Order: sequence, then C-alpha cells, then structure tokens
Amino acid sequence: MLKYRGFNTIDQSKKFRLTDLDLVKRDLLNHFQIRKGEKLMNPEFGSIVWNLLFEPLDEETKQILQDDVKRVVSYDPRLSINEILLEQLDHGLQVQVSLTYIPSNTSTVMNLTFDGNTNQVTAS
Repeated sequence: MLKYRGFNTIDQSKKFRLTDLDLVKRDLLNHFQIRKGEKLMNPEFGSIVWNLLFEPLDEETKQILQDDVKRVVSYDPRLSINEILLEQLDHGLQVQVSLTYIPSNTSTVMNLTFDGNTNQVTAS
C-alpha cells in the first residue's frame, strides 16, 4: 500500500511519478543540491557539502561533513541513518549513506556524488 506519492521533474526519461522510497530518495537528493543559505526565507536549509568539496578530508572536515549529512537527513522523518562513509574524489566528494526507510523498515544505501566541475549531486 502506497504511503507517499509525488512527482519528479528532473530526468523525466526515467520516472515522472514517484512513490514511497523512490520519492524520499529524490527529496533527499534535492535537499543536498541546495547550498545552505540559498533558499529564500530559510537560510538554514540546504547543505554545506558544497563549501567543503576541495578541503583536505582530515578528521575535522569528515566530522563536519558527517554532521551536515545527519542534519539534512534529519529533515525527513521518514528516514534514519545507519552509517555514513566519505571518500574524496579528484573534483568532488563521494558520500555513501546507509539509510532505513522507517514506514516499511527497508534498508537502502545511497551513493551521493558531489561533482565540483558540474556543481551537481547525483545518486546511484
């Protein structure tokens, strides 16, 4: 039984209508695409990952990034985080987030690639 229904206007060649976990993943991806401070009337919304893409991935930066990922995911009450792994890329950052979709207790992993060349985040 469907709990959540929505639609996607990005990459319409795949799916226009989304439901449940697919919709939640798209919502999360949209949230990460917005830089913190960009959303009008809500400067706390968005992610700071974009500000840290080319910083050395030392322990302090890792902690800041993990805290930001936790903060962004916590906006969505349908998700809980199990684990976060970070990997620096040549022109960006790979964030692997292990999540649980609470309504159906389904575990999933999102691999988010933040590309500094295109300023886009993609999920696989």
